[in-house]
Amino acid sequence: MSLLSNDPITQLSFSLFENKGIFAVLLGSGLSRAAEIPTGWEITIDLIRRIALAQGAENQQDWVKWYHNKTGKDPSYSALLEDLASSPGERRAILHNYIEPSEIDLEEWRKIPTVAHHAIAALVRAGYIRVIITTNFDRLIENALRDQGIEPTVIASPDALSGAEPLTHSACYLLKLHGDYKDARILNTDSELNEYPDPYNTLLDRIFDEHGLIVCGWSGEWDHALRSAFLRAPNRRYPIYWTIRNQLNNATEDLVKHRKARVIPIAEADTFFTELQQRVETLEQNQRQNPFSVELLLNSVKRYLAKPEYRIQLDELFTQETDRMIVQMELPEFAPQGSWSKEEFRLRIQRYESAAEPLAKMVGILGRWGDDSELRLVLDIINTLYSHAENSAGGGLVPWLNIRSYPAVLVFTAYGIGLTRAQRWSTLHTLFTTSITREHYDPKRVVDLLFLEAWEGGTKELWENISGFERRHTPFSDYLLALFTDWGKSFSGLSGDFVLLYERFECLASLAYFEREDAASMQAAASANDRELAWMPIGRVGWDKQNLKKLIQELQTNEITTALLQASFAKANSGLLELFVDNLIRHARRMY
Repeated sequence: MSLLSNDPITQLSFSLFENKGIFAVLLGSGLSRAAEIPTGWEITIDLIRRIALAQGAENQQDWVKWYHNKTGKDPSYSALLEDLASSPGERRAILHNYIEPSEIDLEEWRKIPTVAHHAIAALVRAGYIRVIITTNFDRLIENALRDQGIEPTVIASPDALSGAEPLTHSACYLLKLHGDYKDARILNTDSELNEYPDPYNTLLDRIFDEHGLIVCGWSGEWDHALRSAFLRAPNRRYPIYWTIRNQLNNATEDLVKHRKARVIPIAEADTFFTELQQRVETLEQNQRQNPFSVELLLNSVKRYLAKPEYRIQLDELFTQETDRMIVQMELPEFAPQGSWSKEEFRLRIQRYESAAEPLAKMVGILGRWGDDSELRLVLDIINTLYSHAENSAGGGLVPWLNIRSYPAVLVFTAYGIGLTRAQRWSTLHTLFTTSITREHYDPKRVVDLLFLEAWEGGTKELWENISGFERRHTPFSDYLLALFTDWGKSFSGLSGDFVLLYERFECLASLAYFEREDAASMQAAASANDRELAWMPIGRVGWDKQNLKKLIQELQTNEITTALLQASFAKANSGLLELFVDNLIRHARRMY
């Protein structure tokens, strides 16, 4: 017996993981039905009921039978809509109330994205799925994607297709074959669904040729133009996985046989997509260092940190882990030579994070629970990682050279977040302002070398290549927040609001960077114009209005201001601190 016998989901998980971005998803009405948006058949029965009652008929137990006795025909969604409304605009208006959630729907969690929608969106955010095809009119998948911070390229009409971002350039390409329920151009009658416009056919032919496919919630029975696209697709370079809840109907069976699709029996879409997303995530995590060994390292740090007599063992533990990282950085996959591609950039970032995760979490623990005696050790680690990245690279591609110091950035950020969580302001300021020695250049402060855009690998253009971060104002800052939301669990404790904690760290790093400025010249600049007084790296807080307001209030609170000035922030000059707040507001105004 095969190891994967009777386990097609594991087989699909491996295909999805090993062929990142290759699979597309085709979603039918079954997925929306789970959100209590009625199917076409359910709408048909309800319309028959409403028409009959409007004509004075009595309520019926079986409206299908009543309709057949009345008309001599079986109910037809297409025919009923054509009888009721002659124009697409009228049909759109009829369908609107079946799809648009009311206040009661929202209160009772109806007509909102399901667990399956959110699991698909998580796979998109991780880069495993880039193309979604749906026959549904609703906006459930768009809402789930936006909850993940993803703005999809939505194609709901041939007009939208002609001016849209190209398929290859889009992080998430959503093709709504039958249109959008707020658009009068929806397709929902037999004549409209019998043949797609030529641009749609061309696009479908390309998707079916170049992608694998996961089909869920589509019976393959009613949409004649989509069936035709399946049947004419000649290529089978990537597999099709077709989920079914019961038995294959005749129409579906024909398509499955023609494309040699692999059938996956499921209970419902929520369980299937959640399990798929979790298995892919498990495969991804298993590529990192063994989580049990990481956990042992973190427990050792906590144990050694608790007792002063273990300081030697603590130092040795960090030295060994730093040496391990240096050895890893010499592996061929980190060599700066090689050609550029988005996929290679994403892969290198994942490899750096896999190598740096244990050390970053260990350093975060020192920041959260240390007593300042560990500061020298952490600075030595950062200096060692940065120096190795700068001095051992040789020639190569500029992006690969620039991100070689990414592990130093991760260690710096982890320690800084830990210090911010512990409110160890003096140590945090020392971290920011300590100089790193450089072999061929003058020393520079840590905050001038490793913080956001001040770091040569932290440019907006570079980090927009990460899937899901293409259209962010601050993609690198947003990416670090997403990463440390996970990593920070090992050292931040019950922080309450990790986003605010992270943005507080970035805000104070910006303040330390601003200390390079002279108070007198900044005061003169403040009087002269309403533009930024000076450039400084600004992260998410520049556009996160809610947290910006909170952090400005903190910086204007006497207790916090006194603590920061005593820690040497703003050169212990309250006037310079006020100028920083002014500059922060000006930067934020521009970012808005």
